[in-house]
Amino acid sequence: MTATATRASPADEAECASLLADASRERRTVRIAGGMTKSYLGELRATDLELRTTRLAGIVDHVPADLTVTVAAGTRLADLAATLANAGQFLPLDPPHAEEATVGGVIAASSNGFWCARYGGVRDLLIGTRTALADGTVVRSGGRVVKNVAGYDLNKLLAGSLGTLGVIVEATLKVLPLPVAGAGLVASFGTGAVAFLAANALLRGASRPEALVVDHAAGDVWRLLVTARGEKGVVTRAINDAEREIEIRGGRLESRAPELAEPRELPSRATDGALVRVALPLAAQTAFAYSAMRAETFSVIVADAATAVHRVHLRGEDDAVVSDVEALLAAARVVGGSGRIERRAHHLVARLPAWPNRPGGEAIMGRIKAAFDPAGVLEPGRSAIG
Repeated sequence: MTATATRASPADEAECASLLADASRERRTVRIAGGMTKSYLGELRATDLELRTTRLAGIVDHVPADLTVTVAAGTRLADLAATLANAGQFLPLDPPHAEEATVGGVIAASSNGFWCARYGGVRDLLIGTRTALADGTVVRSGGRVVKNVAGYDLNKLLAGSLGTLGVIVEATLKVLPLPVAGAGLVASFGTGAVAFLAANALLRGASRPEALVVDHAAGDVWRLLVTARGEKGVVTRAINDAEREIEIRGGRLESRAPELAEPRELPSRATDGALVRVALPLAAQTAFAYSAMRAETFSVIVADAATAVHRVHLRGEDDAVVSDVEALLAAARVVGGSGRIERRAHHLVARLPAWPNRPGGEAIMGRIKAAFDPAGVLEPGRSAIG
């Protein structure tokens, strides 16, 4: 956004839609902002209008018996969590920057955390949306009940669209009862191979932990982090299974805690060098992790061992960082995965495009973008198709 860009904070969906219609008619580009926690994603370009969703906030409808909540999209996730907790429920999402992130931003970025394998991701929990489009209309997809068959599931298209198709103004999501018990543990291993073997055994077991994370920092041990929540007996079994697996694999139990300490939070701290995000086949995790560790500029890797989404922070001399990024993305492709640059230092933006490789289905995505935003004003540069 430039210094002269206009800022607007619509009070309701009608005002939001009107602002978008005016911008389309005048060919004024629009940046959509909620909690500003994902501004590093994509290729950030100057825009004419910054549209803030923070006034589109609050609980619209909460039906505890139906395990659903409808919320204005500018509502902070932390505020929603507090409201649901008072009713003995929670939204099973744990995205980065959860304290400041908004519901609409989490959906637009499809920002799944480490709970994804247990509870499902944004696409699985999203039941319905209301979205302001670039032509000034407001469209609804889905509804406010779990079982609904109301037309094409536009929700799936909006999740991960990064605001390029419209502004989500309202969302209905599935919620769950608050778990009655929770526990976590951290174990260390001499090698990454053994840490991933232990994680894989727990993933395939019957106890279904809530999160399985393997992380490693240069010069440090490999760690396995495990959490479990639910009924007391279920949690006890999951933690016992984890401790047994750690012992079998020769690991060392470092700590136990009712609430597991956060693993190394890369998206919020990786403001220098480059942060590479890859999605891999489960069987390829160890091979990729060792490729990352051998990189000259390797700093930290955090791997969601249940979904095989890895983030690697590279730090050092610029030429070396650029070379290692290219090597890591190639290593992901070799094992059947894919990757992108999630974050990089400002001075590296020109050398490290967010999407070094064109995505599959690019032509279809381009046609969808053209149908929703024919003037091309929404979030220029944010997605892989411009």
